[in-house]
Amino acid sequence: MKILPHIPPFLKNRYLLTATGFAVWILFFDSRDLITSHFRERNELTRLQESKKYYQQQIAVTRKELEELKTNPAVLEKYARERFLMKKPNEDLFRIRVEDAHTTR
Repeated sequence: MKILPHIPPFLKNRYLLTATGFAVWILFFDSRDLITSHFRERNELTRLQESKKYYQQQIAVTRKELEELKTNPAVLEKYARERFLMKKPNEDLFRIRVEDAHTTR
């Protein structure tokens, strides 16, 4: 019991010890701790920024295609033939399906 009088009074306060223990647990050991959540959020932000760049590029490509479809009738005809399998009245359309090697036995 000779050690007990040498301990400072603030270290004997159980509320302070409990609050300190809780703060240490939340900051370092919890599943949503300060360090891990910071890196997780940083990685998600990077991933979302890359996704934003990809979609902005796709929007630019689509706008360019739309502008060509509006201005060039030859491109519009080609688009209709390829995407919607449209044909002229005097043509026959043959559709050839290629099966994957994995699906055939």
